[in-house]
Amino acid sequence: MITELGHFALVLAFLVACVQAVVPLIGAHKRWPGWMAVAEPAANAQFLLTAFSFAALTYAFVTSDFSLKLVVENSHSMKPMLYKVSGVWGNHEGSMLLWVLILTLFGATAAWFGGALPPTLKARVLAVQSAISVAFFAFILFTSNPFLRLAVPPFDGKDLNPLLQDPGLAFHPPFLYLGYVGLSMAFSFAVAALIEGRVDAAWARWVRPWTLAAWVFLTIGIGLGSWWAYYELGWGGFWFWDPVENASFMPWLIAAALLHSAIVVEKRESLKSWTILLAIMAFGFSLIGTFIVRSGVITSVHAFANDPERGVFILFILAFFMGGALMLYAARASAMEAKGIFGMVSRESGLVLNNILLAVAAFVVFIGTIWPLVAEIAFARKLSVGAPFFNMAFTPFMVVLGLVLPVGAMLPWKRASLSRTFKKLLPVFVLALAIGGLAWAVQSGRSLLGPVGMFLGSWLVFGSAVDLWTRTGSAGFKRLMRLPRADWGKSVAHAGLGVTMLGISGLMAWEQEDILVAQTGEPFDIAGYTLVLDKVERVQGPNYFSTMGTFSLSKDGKAISTLHPEKRTYPVAKMPTTEAAIDNGFLRDIYVVIGDPQTDGGWAVRSYYKPLANWIWGGSILMAIGGMLSLSDRRYRVAAGARKRTAAIGVPAE
Repeated sequence: MITELGHFALVLAFLVACVQAVVPLIGAHKRWPGWMAVAEPAANAQFLLTAFSFAALTYAFVTSDFSLKLVVENSHSMKPMLYKVSGVWGNHEGSMLLWVLILTLFGATAAWFGGALPPTLKARVLAVQSAISVAFFAFILFTSNPFLRLAVPPFDGKDLNPLLQDPGLAFHPPFLYLGYVGLSMAFSFAVAALIEGRVDAAWARWVRPWTLAAWVFLTIGIGLGSWWAYYELGWGGFWFWDPVENASFMPWLIAAALLHSAIVVEKRESLKSWTILLAIMAFGFSLIGTFIVRSGVITSVHAFANDPERGVFILFILAFFMGGALMLYAARASAMEAKGIFGMVSRESGLVLNNILLAVAAFVVFIGTIWPLVAEIAFARKLSVGAPFFNMAFTPFMVVLGLVLPVGAMLPWKRASLSRTFKKLLPVFVLALAIGGLAWAVQSGRSLLGPVGMFLGSWLVFGSAVDLWTRTGSAGFKRLMRLPRADWGKSVAHAGLGVTMLGISGLMAWEQEDILVAQTGEPFDIAGYTLVLDKVERVQGPNYFSTMGTFSLSKDGKAISTLHPEKRTYPVAKMPTTEAAIDNGFLRDIYVVIGDPQTDGGWAVRSYYKPLANWIWGGSILMAIGGMLSLSDRRYRVAAGARKRTAAIGVPAE
């Protein structure tokens, strides 16, 4: 009965979304307050109905209701409770319901906290947001219904993909979807502003918190996914340049560019046209990612579905919203005339360069991701684009970004002196050069990757500290803690990027790997550390069998830790997984993977020494914290815009 109610609530939410997409839009055009007022209760009803539907599906998974087809295909009665819950979104249909739930949540949030918005703009934003909901409700109900029943329920389910039965993967998709779908708010604000024919500083203040929140969620989601790939898959890497990984990375890059360009619109009334385009493209890349994951046109280990019918439906959604928004963008070009004037050397110019680097980097990733599909369609050739291409084509843009970011962040608005700004940064520039030189001197090889990465990372971290300190003026420490949270957030996020660069360069430049056959009781070394295979035993988990090794880790005869790598077999899913054992340290990880037994009685073992590995995710955490600090600044909240409403708010739309 609860399942049927969940399905019925989903249908009702679809109907409410249809009303919300049309009535407020007409009301805003005709200036009818009653019709515009429909948007807010409709947004609330839409969210509540979708939340009930999602709760009904979750109940079916938790109670192992095997009369539901989706539960049979993605759950099992012996599965731990955490993975019963995460199994709700560990499949195509359930993940799309989560997508729509978050979509309606953002719409409802705009209704709750949009009191400072002009009534016509608020109505149009909620209508556009609901139009997106209509498309995805239709997609779920007509192609991906999660509430399909089975006439003859089986005794038990087929279990969830074992790779997804991990805490990292339990939380990775929700955060990623919060980021993906959060960019729909930037899109809705952009389209609503184009309909009204007005893009001004007030609009930029309203759109920035939504974009910042989406960027923070994307940062957390991408970081969790990378961390999961590192410790769960057993291959020892943190980023594979897989199409689905790229599908989340491209919106992240565009959203970062949008955040910075919106600052220029707010402060200087410039870059209006470019900022609107970025807002459209950020959500466009989210839809492209959805198409890649669910269409099957590109092979990926992360793909949810391989159904061409679903892919065509998503392609129509992408074409409708992107095509319509870009046509409106072209028609309203005259309404986005820039007012601010700035010099070649200024904060504005620095942000323009930042935008160019981020946008071109995203375009490079997009070309590398989509090129295999283009080659197959146009030239009938099957090829793959892997890490070598991305590393060579993408890295130079990040190097230049790292070089210019500390300087650009400290340049004054409108007109600046490059020499005066760089003079403040000269001590930390010399310090960063010294750290890069030290890395070059102590490394055994002569690769530039490590020293350049050490220099860039240090330059970003110390440059961010100098930027923060210079804002205190003569007050020094007394003013440091009273600085606006947005200033702290910017510096922490930039420093986080530097820490991530340090981690990536250190890991890629100085990682050591060893593959051997380990005999019980015989020690072997990796980068000055000693490992001993003590024993291998058979262990039974809640829904799997495991071959678990026990390794003692020591250095210079001093015991450090005991490691337990595993090879698990899930009998229901008939699928093995590799569980790496990692001794985490501040400056390094010791990473051990156990393989198959050998004919001589030993075991195949891979061991790695991974310097600065945890700095990669530590930097991601710092970037997310920086974003949250900025978001907590009252000037960045939509409600604060009520104090700064300009006369333009009352100007009638064209």
